Amino acid sequence: MTDVQQARAALGARLRELRRAARMSGVELAAACGWHSSKVSRIEHGKQSPTEEDVAQWCSAVGNLSVLDDLVASLRNAQAMYLEWQRAVAAGHAHRQRQSIQLEGRTKLIRWWSPDVVPGLLQTEPYARAVLTACIAVTAGRNDLDEALTARMQRQRVLHRGERRFHLIVGEWALYRTVGDDEVMLNQLARLTETITHPRIRLGILPLTAEYRVPATNFVIYDRTRVQTETVSAELTITQPSEIALHEKTFATLATQAAYRDDARALIARAMRRLQ
Repeated sequence: MTDVQQARAALGARLRELRRAARMSGVELAAACGWHSSKVSRIEHGKQSPTEEDVAQWCSAVGNLSVLDDLVASLRNAQAMYLEWQRAVAAGHAHRQRQSIQLEGRTKLIRWWSPDVVPGLLQTEPYARAVLTACIAVTAGRNDLDEALTARMQRQRVLHRGERRFHLIVGEWALYRTVGDDEVMLNQLARLTETITHPRIRLGILPLTAEYRVPATNFVIYDRTRVQTETVSAELTITQPSEIALHEKTFATLATQAAYRDDARALIARAMRRLQ
């Protein structure tokens, strides 16, 4: 079962729970909505994707409109959240970087958790080149490294424009994981040290010794409207309010454990001494 099929099945299961909570049979619900009875069964078992109007009718029929927004968001996720990397980079990695420029440009608050690599908005050019080179080698697609690198560096202009704010938390492991070579790492760590005093950026370092409190892969929260996370094979876009809230809660927990200002500077300095 693909991720999209799983999302559709999960939505069907939630709709079935609503019907049962209302003590309605599938036949009764279909009659209330003016559908053939088989449509209810197909939706509940993930065999058919409902429309947004279908979901609204369902919620109305069971007398529970309070969950409509979440269900519609789940439906949209099932339809469009899963974007295969091979499809995303088919036109080149630069195209993907330009999409980020547009998204970041219209966002007022970006919250970014990156456990093992420096976030793109804070990368030096040599560090970014090494990261993109590795990505292209794994995901294939058109090799447009130079163009993609230019676009990635252009993304950083957003750090100096408008009234945007940035809260970024980086795992301490990212300070030690070699990207490029020792010289690339030293310059990148120096850039992070400079970033600590940036007026619009709050940079935190999550220590290696921090207590495990939340399961958290990499993710970026854009205002309170969407979350993006990357896997090996795909990029996931999350728009469901309850799931965004869960990521916000996770980020807040990580933020309480992160080191800031002088404490963050000390962790970066310790990593730099290893390379000097």
